[in-house]
Parts: sequence; C-alpha cells; structure tokens
Amino acid sequence: MPRVFNSITELIGNTPLLELHNYPRRRDLAARILVKIESFNPAGSVKDRIAWAILKDAEEAGKLRPGDLIVDVTSGNTGIGLAAVAASRGYRAKFYASDNISPDKVKILRLFGAEVVPVKNEFFLDPEALEKITQRVQEENPGAFFTDQLANPANPRVHFETTGPEIWRDTDGAVDILVGGVGTGGTLSGAGRFLKSQKPGLKVVIAEPAEDSLPTEENPYPAQIDGVHKVTEVPPEQLPRNFDTTIADEVIALNTSDAKEAALALVAEEGVFAGVSSGAALWAATQLAARQENAGKVIVVILPDLGERYLTSF
Repeated sequence: MPRVFNSITELIGNTPLLELHNYPRRRDLAARILVKIESFNPAGSVKDRIAWAILKDAEEAGKLRPGDLIVDVTSGNTGIGLAAVAASRGYRAKFYASDNISPDKVKILRLFGAEVVPVKNEFFLDPEALEKITQRVQEENPGAFFTDQLANPANPRVHFETTGPEIWRDTDGAVDILVGGVGTGGTLSGAGRFLKSQKPGLKVVIAEPAEDSLPTEENPYPAQIDGVHKVTEVPPEQLPRNFDTTIADEVIALNTSDAKEAALALVAEEGVFAGVSSGAALWAATQLAARQENAGKVIVVILPDLGERYLTSF
C-alpha cells in the first residue's frame, strides 16, 4: 500500500548516494567517487536537516508555539530550510542575510513567506561586526526565537545521528574518505565524527576557498564559493562554534573557477545539477581520487544543494 507522508519534515534525510562513472572515467581517476545528493531534501539542501533539528528541539523545550517568529543570520540555504519548516509548522520567519548572496535564494526565501533583511557583505568579514549583527537581530526582535545555526548544538548532532549513519549504511562501511566544504561546520563535524567512530582510519577532507576567492576590504564582492568558508590560518574565535577543528585530516584550497568547472562537468557528464559549493567539494575529491595512494578507495562527497539556485553565478 502506498505510503503517505503528513509533513515535509518526514521527507528530510535518507538522501541518495550515487556513484559517478562518466566523470572519473574521463579523468582516469584511481578512486571511486560517490556523491550524497542533499538536494533531495524537501527544501532542496542539506540545511533542511538542521532546520528541523533546531526547531524540533525548540518545540520539545516549549520555546515555540504556532504564530511565533523565528530569526537568524543566514547566507541562504539554512534560511530556506527554516522558512520551509516554519511554513509547515505555522511559524513566521525573518532572516538577516549578506547582500552578496544569490538573488535566487532571496526570491526563494520570500516565496516561503520569510522576511529578508539585507546586511552589507563587509560586515561578515569582521567577527566583532558579525557579533553586533547577531545582537541586532535579537534586539530588533524581542520575544522571537533565535535559531543560532552557528552555535546551536542540534546542528552537528543531527549529522552525527543521520548523515553519518546514512553514509555508513549505504556504503556498507566501505567509505574511506569524506569530502565537503565548511559553512557552519556542522555537516563534516557531525558526520565525520560518526564515521570516524565506526572506522578510525577514515579521513575527512575539507574544500576551502583560495585567497583570491575571498572577500577583502578592498574587494568585498569577489566571485565567491557561496556557503564555503576558509578554515586554515583563521583565528579560532573567527571559526563557527559548531565546527570541530580536530575533524579534518587535510584541507584543499581551490578557486571559484575550479568549483564552477567541476559543477558544470557534473551536470554535463552525470546529469546531476548541483551548486557551486558542491563543485568545490567535487573538485577537491577529484584531486584525491587522482592520487595513486587512493586507488580503489571509496570517496564520499557531500553535495549540499541544487544548481538552480546559482543560475546567475554560472
């Protein structure tokens, strides 16, 4: 008998793991590459997982009731996930976002009924300024529930409880390397910690933007890898609090053009249209798969979201 779901929250997780064939064959890669397609979540990204985890925790703690307002500082996907869950649960949503995020994401947020407050991108370069934005969010919205994706422990926990176990189950424990970028740090911290608990020799590799892909005071609007942040040579206090700084075994830097090239190759050669951050993770995985030391190994790549959200970026 067909299974009928009662809420979009029941559709979150258990995303498919797809082995690539055309892409590695055309590059004569030594390792196997499997991609976890997080765009299969109902609102289209990996952030749906943390959105529901955070709001579910708040509901169970009695901090949220229908009609309440949820607020956060978000670059897009977390806001979209939160807005989708909020719509289904009867909450209002308001997000403060960099004015440099994809216009497509802003449109999606508003379609879900969320209010979007733009904040100049340069404020996100200064941790003290970012802290002031966080304070502003809470001061301007008294009584609202601040989801606090960067520090809420539900973020890495949900990946420890779902994303990691799904990868372990679907590879039958054969995964050797996990690759992804760092936004809030929750995905790799949680999933990586679970996988290492099952297989201590497993490696976690981070794809991070090279210097010329990062905003500076002189150039606050470079062509960025949306949602992927630098983690090396960054003071600890400037890293997301949900990022486990001990989780990574290697960090691979790349340019935005590398990420776009990989994302475009993925859609042209495998029929998987993923975003630029997915391209960054795939490009890093490609470097790993080309190494003879990794011949025959299984590399799992996290593809965070849909390519349709970046049509103006390609």
